[in-house]
Amino acid sequence: MKKILILFSHPKFEKSRVNQALINHIKDKDHVTIQDLYEEYPDFHIDVVKEKELLSQHDIIIWHHPFYWYSCPSIMKQWMDMVLEFNWAYGPEGNALQNKTCLNVITTGGSREVYCSEGYNSFTIRQFLRPFEQTAILCGMTYFPPFAVMGTHTLSDEDLNDYKNNYGKLIDLLQADLSINDFDNKSFLNDIPQLKAT
Repeated sequence: MKKILILFSHPKFEKSRVNQALINHIKDKDHVTIQDLYEEYPDFHIDVVKEKELLSQHDIIIWHHPFYWYSCPSIMKQWMDMVLEFNWAYGPEGNALQNKTCLNVITTGGSREVYCSEGYNSFTIRQFLRPFEQTAILCGMTYFPPFAVMGTHTLSDEDLNDYKNNYGKLIDLLQADLSINDFDNKSFLNDIPQLKAT
């Protein structure tokens, strides 16, 4: 079974109904490690050696975060700047992350309808996530489409329950070797048929 590292960053986690539901639903799954970056590094002094060891011990890396200002909270960027070092994560000798799988799990206040060329955000989620995708590619990882919970401010309890259950199913599928070929050009992992089945 593949090991999954969830790099979680939310500066107001205790106030996030949606992220609490998602994390609480998957936190006890076998072979899943949740690294809460704000909890672990309140002073932003990231233990690079420790983070590299965690990355080395896992097959799948998930960047789980709210979609703040079309990107991630600041500690996740700090983590990338410090941990993904030249000649370790990328570069002529940088092969530590080769062939691992990587993806974003995000939550957004805006709905899907506002993330398109006609919407007020002008671009799609996939376009906004290009820096994450290119980071994964540069590090030799396979980048999967994001799993996104959108319109969080108006989400019903029933819809939130569906999202958290699908997050759990997605973790199971990833551990069972979900392939990039299973996506059929989907923009979101939410849309893969395996999560639609009851």
